Amino acid sequence: MLNMPMVVISATLVIFLLCSYPSVATTLLNKLQLPSPVTGLESPAFDRNGGGPYVSSSDGRIFKYVGPTEGFIEYASTSPNRNKTVCDGLADFSAAQATCGRPLGLGFNHQTGDLYVADAYFGLVKIGPYGGNVTQLVGPAQGNSNRFTDGLDVVPYTGVVYFTEASANFQLKDFETPVNSVDKSGSLLKYDPSTNETTVLLSNLAVPSGVAVSRDGSFLLVSEYLANIIQRVWRKGPNANSSELFMLLAGRPDNIKRNSIGDFWISVNSFIGSPRSPRRAIFPGDLE
Repeated sequence: MLNMPMVVISATLVIFLLCSYPSVATTLLNKLQLPSPVTGLESPAFDRNGGGPYVSSSDGRIFKYVGPTEGFIEYASTSPNRNKTVCDGLADFSAAQATCGRPLGLGFNHQTGDLYVADAYFGLVKIGPYGGNVTQLVGPAQGNSNRFTDGLDVVPYTGVVYFTEASANFQLKDFETPVNSVDKSGSLLKYDPSTNETTVLLSNLAVPSGVAVSRDGSFLLVSEYLANIIQRVWRKGPNANSSELFMLLAGRPDNIKRNSIGDFWISVNSFIGSPRSPRRAIFPGDLE
């Protein structure tokens, strides 16, 4: 979005607005057109060959960008019984998403080529390296309590998946209810594909929305949307299995993505200027 403010956090704090510099925005940004009427894009991801981006949509499908000529093509969907007539073009926060699926967080296992997806209704699912068929790993069918699965990241060299349950009390279609309440039923979880075991790492979180693993795998960051904070969870070293406040924000943090040099990008819904004004925060992820 060209009017999206940017926040750069490093040794010094620099704030600038792309909408104030349209020529810069035009130079840096290239809009990739999706098939109409696809909406509600979430959590871009790239496969082990650098292909993509892959993006999730509000109607339960995942799309892959294959180039400027073909654009985005349908890659997979998260519902095992999806009806294209009912689901294609479905808008966000629809009751039909419980049947059609609502993929949110995406992440690839670069060893196997499998795509892991946090679906708001189907829990943690896996899609093979060629798209198509979906396997539910953690969700209602396994007797788990996941009600609103949201963020996800995959450790590239182990395949371990970290994902968030935004709320155990509310579903995505009830999103305004937890936002307007003091809901702290969210959790951060770990799924190990080698053992097929799921472990709860943190609980009592205020709508955890995004998660990202550091480049060296020593820690991960998890955002709490309602608490306006980012927590750091140590997985290695002297502080292993502990957590601490990493950052306090003026707005609501959502998705977190780490780039190839170890920096984290955090999407933030800011209350400065307008209640739902989006921002982006960028800061070095592997530095104290």
